[in-house]
Amino acid sequence: MKISIFGMGYVGAVCSACMAKRGNNIIGVDVSQEKVAMIASGKSPIVEAGLNELLAEGVRNNFITATSDYREAVLDSDVSMVCVPTPSLKNGNLNTDFIKEVCKEIGSVIKNKDTRHTVIIRSTVLPGTVADVVIPTLEKYSGKTAGDDFGVGVNPEFLRESTAIYDYDNPPMTVVGALDDTTAQILEQLYSDLDAPFICEDIAVAEMIKYSCNVWHALKVSFANEIGSIAKAVNVDGRRVMKVVCEDKKLNLSSYYMKPGFAFGGSCLPKDVRALSYRAKQMDLETPVISSIMQSNEEHITRAFNMVEESKVRKVAMLGLSFKAGTDDLRESPFVILAEKLLGKGYDLSILDRNVKYASVHGSNKEYINNHIPHISSLLEDTPVPAILNAELVLICNGDESYKSILGDLPHSTKVIDLHGLIADTSDTEQQGICW
Repeated sequence: MKISIFGMGYVGAVCSACMAKRGNNIIGVDVSQEKVAMIASGKSPIVEAGLNELLAEGVRNNFITATSDYREAVLDSDVSMVCVPTPSLKNGNLNTDFIKEVCKEIGSVIKNKDTRHTVIIRSTVLPGTVADVVIPTLEKYSGKTAGDDFGVGVNPEFLRESTAIYDYDNPPMTVVGALDDTTAQILEQLYSDLDAPFICEDIAVAEMIKYSCNVWHALKVSFANEIGSIAKAVNVDGRRVMKVVCEDKKLNLSSYYMKPGFAFGGSCLPKDVRALSYRAKQMDLETPVISSIMQSNEEHITRAFNMVEESKVRKVAMLGLSFKAGTDDLRESPFVILAEKLLGKGYDLSILDRNVKYASVHGSNKEYINNHIPHISSLLEDTPVPAILNAELVLICNGDESYKSILGDLPHSTKVIDLHGLIADTSDTEQQGICW
């Protein structure tokens, strides 16, 4: 297929590489000239295992090109896939401005296009967004009718950062929503090689499935953390408790998120919980469990801060700043929030995260780092220098396996608080976990 993908962030870049690997002709579209240049040269604008190689292969085989010219991209493709951000507004609702702008651009081009064009929303959007925002905008600027003159569908992604390529190749299911049969057939053909159920639903149902999954994942993280915190208070290892709970594969479904650890973060779970809570309020529905997830998550960050305060030290080192290992993503990272709390209370802080250090110079998070957290970026180290090794207390944040060797080089008197679960045994009096 000939597919133009709008937005070369995590989802857009990964989808471009994975679809090109299957022989599709991909045109990456982005307003950032830097991202366009990187994609066009076969380089990844983000830190994601295997993505550089896959993009380079796609460019080398002439399956991937990139441009900032949306008109050229739409005219040279049969399908446009929208992968732009939908960030949170201050009230928790989604900002759909990027979606509107892209649909305006696509609509203005298909207005004079003779062949049928299909528009697929891959971005995470609340139920009703396609009906209330996408279709009206496309119809307004094209002068054509959705479902008759052009196709419309949604295709929520289930990609986890740091394992996104594996997740694309091995999905638990492929979920789509289609306004018309032709769009459904196009999407079924696009994913025909994947060994997973192909589920085609009404558009609003497909939109809701994504939120249901992400809010469920967020709830599981919060539940496991609260159980772990209670267990720790009564001198029980929360990890052992939840390990047994997760042996029940029939009722508890999955163990992936059911592990006591630190607060959740990233670009999906926080904003999706807020958005669904906001939608419930709009409809005067009381959803106390969902509405309390973010409060529970924030309380968990406070617990970590309190553990640092109780340690009676001033020199603290953080191993990890991105919200999970294997990525440079700082969006709503709970470790950024924790770092800001520590700095605000006057702690002498140093931070080691090689991926984020790289991003501050080369990667996709450079603008965010420079504009939003320059006070933190100045503390970043890319090697375990004395500032790290001589700290009085070390916080293990994300699960980068390389941190284990650093822990082995620490003086025995150094206090360690494990927020991830990297240390198997915390029986040492100087080492403790947040939930065990």
